[in-house]
Amino acid sequence: MIILVAHQKGGVGKSTVAVNIAVEFTARGSDVIIVEADPTVFTSSNWAKDRENGGHSPIQTVQKTGNLRATLLDLAKKYDIVIVDAPGKDSSEMRTAMTAADLILVPIQPTQPDLDTTQGLVVTINQAKDFNPDLKALAVLNRVPTNVFSDSVAEAHSYLSDFPELRIAVTRLHERKVYQTSLSEGLGVVEMKDPKAKAEIQLLTAEVLAW
Repeated sequence: MIILVAHQKGGVGKSTVAVNIAVEFTARGSDVIIVEADPTVFTSSNWAKDRENGGHSPIQTVQKTGNLRATLLDLAKKYDIVIVDAPGKDSSEMRTAMTAADLILVPIQPTQPDLDTTQGLVVTINQAKDFNPDLKALAVLNRVPTNVFSDSVAEAHSYLSDFPELRIAVTRLHERKVYQTSLSEGLGVVEMKDPKAKAEIQLLTAEVLAW
C-alpha cells in the first residue's frame, strides 16, 4: 500500500502524521518504509536518525526527489506500507507520487489559510486521477484545539463538504505537546505515555486500513 501524506501548503503537520502512522503500522507487524521527498526539509529523515541513535527499533527511511512513480511502485513490491512525506508545496514529487499512490492522506489544520488552499489541491488530485483513477483522498483535521467551545471543527467540516472528492476522516488529531516531543526524540506518540494521542494515531491508522 502506498500512502502519500501531502498538502500544497507547508506547516500543516505532514511529517508528524507520516512518522506517527509509520510507527503504528510497524507495531501492527507491517514492513514499512518512509520516502522523504522534500529536497530542502528533512524532518522524517532526521527523525529516523534520532530514532536509531536513541536505540529504538529503526524504521527504514530513504530520500528521493523528482519523479517518484517508478520508485514507489518498486518499493511497494518490497514493503507492505510505503509512506511518502511530500514537500509542502505543489511539486513534481507530489504530483508523480499521486499517480502511484493508493491513498493521499491530507493533514489540514482547521484554520482559514489551510482551508483556502484545499481547492487547488483537489484540482491536482482530480488531474492525477486521469492517470490513477483508483486514487483515494482522505483529509484529517490536525492540530485541532482541545477547547470544547471552539467551533473550528464545525467550520472546517462545512468548508470541506464542498469537495466530495476529499473524504473527511472521522479521527481528528488534536493540538498536543506530545506530538512535538515524540518527534524530537525519534518516537511515535504510540510509544509515549499520552493515551489520548496514542488512541488518535491508532484510530487514524485503522481508518486508513479500512478504506
